[in-house]
Amino acid sequence: MKKIVVDIFGGDNAPIEIMKGCLEALNKATGFGIVMSGDKEVIEQFLADKKYDKSRIEILDAKEVITNDEVPTVAIRAKKNSSLVMGLDRTKNDSDVVGFVSAGSTGAVLAGATLRIGRIRGVQRPALAPLLPTLSDRKVLLIDCGANVDCKPQMLLQFAQMGHAFMNSVMKVENPRIGLLSNGTEDKKGNELTHETFALLNESGLNFCGNMEARDILSGDYDVVVADGFYGNIALKSCEGTALMMLKLLKRELTATLPRKLAALMLKPAFKNVKEVMDYNKSGGAPFLGVSKVVIKSHGSSKSDAICGSILQAWNFAENNLIENITPYFSVEEQ
Repeated sequence: MKKIVVDIFGGDNAPIEIMKGCLEALNKATGFGIVMSGDKEVIEQFLADKKYDKSRIEILDAKEVITNDEVPTVAIRAKKNSSLVMGLDRTKNDSDVVGFVSAGSTGAVLAGATLRIGRIRGVQRPALAPLLPTLSDRKVLLIDCGANVDCKPQMLLQFAQMGHAFMNSVMKVENPRIGLLSNGTEDKKGNELTHETFALLNESGLNFCGNMEARDILSGDYDVVVADGFYGNIALKSCEGTALMMLKLLKRELTATLPRKLAALMLKPAFKNVKEVMDYNKSGGAPFLGVSKVVIKSHGSSKSDAICGSILQAWNFAENNLIENITPYFSVEEQ
């Protein structure tokens, strides 16, 4: 049976919400098992009164925990018995394991995935790539959103190639539309990095649509938005902040008077739908593309539904041969 490894002690709401998410995922989908990486005694105590298919759960006993306060690379090397490191090692070494999920320290997950699992051969730097909602029915992949703050043009070209492979194989988007995040849509806009990247993307054979502005990320006009991790992270956090501000502003205005409260009751289902669409974390986490196995980084504040979504994401990506579809773009470079 194929398996997904889950870091039970990673995240603000670990371990209870993470374990709940594991059981929810098993109830929602079949075909895979879960390896729960963490303190065996704590996990067994939680599972004692739960109903689940025991053949689909395995416990990997890991006594240590890596926190957000630790230096990622130091913690990865020092805490070899942590739920994160042991989970990553199991993911690398077990051919039955097709994916890894953690809501732990972003820096530690990214460093650990690169150091313990390793990159797809030819990939210079793996990239964090969340799927974001748009005004259309399609989603947009933002790559990179924080893994690499100092990038070279060739790295951004690789991000575009990985984004293309992801959208094509997993999201079933033919010839994905790729935009380069810049400070204007004109060809000459941007800094030295975007100028050089623009030229590479123009000659890449990908469906490159040119420069695009941050305000158009969620427009539905693009399938992949390419950025270095510094500006990509700022763009992502700006989208998150704007969404939260709008929801709070609506709530404040709709509860200001009695007539508005009555109107809000009638519109409650619509507002709930809008909130669900805007909260991209509900559908899971962000894939770390470029690693030789599927790695999903869940939001640190993830609760059981988001963890469940991340596990199902990992299984879906593995079932759609994500790694196998990314690899051919880089095999030529190694010859």
